[in-house]
Amino acid sequence: MIYERRPSPLHAARAWIGAAWCVTLGLVALSIEQPLVLLALLTAVLAAAAAARAGRRVALTLAWGVPFALVIALVNALVTRDGVTVIVRGFGLPALGQMDITLEAAVYSAILGLRFLIVIGCAGLLAAAVDPDELLRAVRRVSVRSGVTAAVATRLVPVLARDARRLADARRTVGAEGERRVAVLRAVTAGALDRATDVAATLEVRGFGIGGRPPRRRRPLSRHDLAFAASAFGLAALAIASGVGGWEGFDPYPRLVVPLEPRQLVLAAALAACVLLPFLDRRGTAA
Repeated sequence: MIYERRPSPLHAARAWIGAAWCVTLGLVALSIEQPLVLLALLTAVLAAAAAARAGRRVALTLAWGVPFALVIALVNALVTRDGVTVIVRGFGLPALGQMDITLEAAVYSAILGLRFLIVIGCAGLLAAAVDPDELLRAVRRVSVRSGVTAAVATRLVPVLARDARRLADARRTVGAEGERRVAVLRAVTAGALDRATDVAATLEVRGFGIGGRPPRRRRPLSRHDLAFAASAFGLAALAIASGVGGWEGFDPYPRLVVPLEPRQLVLAAALAACVLLPFLDRRGTAA
């Protein structure tokens, strides 16, 4: 997924604040088990992606993650022996032996898959709406070498991918299928080594080894910076409060308890509001 500047509040915010907001949103999903709240978070992530003009890209990322979420849910349901409500009894697997599948394990496995999808959606939103160059410049203030290394790596990955596609097209009618794949892999690997050597020589000539930290550029916080920072703090506070106060009321083992009370509805609505409120102010978001 390649970043493209869009007229949205998330694009207008500082890169490190936008990245922190996306990471916080993913961590909140990992800290919650209540299915209703997780569904509200997933809906909020999709709505935020649409508000950031990156809905199609995030949807494609989620579609790519669905098979992995299904595998996570299936494996956890097979290996978990907790729960008292058996829904599939007495089948054997070569490696695991005789086993049952319980309702509690199946529901919690689905929750794990849902968490994975939310985290993947947050990662897709970060990649589509946060400027990687600005983010790397922020990293460079902390460590020059780490920032430059990350910048070079992120720039070379799409270049190597384009090289692989062009080589595959050129060799499409040459040789057997297995030989063609090996030849493409060999050519891409050789090209990567050549590019790495050229980049290293260029950095050496430009004095990278003796370079220091770049000067700090002071820029006042914008309304979008403040909005997404406040949203991240609000999301973290709600997640901590729900864990400490037991607002979710969800208990998968030993017997499934999925309460649907006003406090769960309020928590889901509050989290969704924290996610979406920063997108309401679209002033100063021109691309």
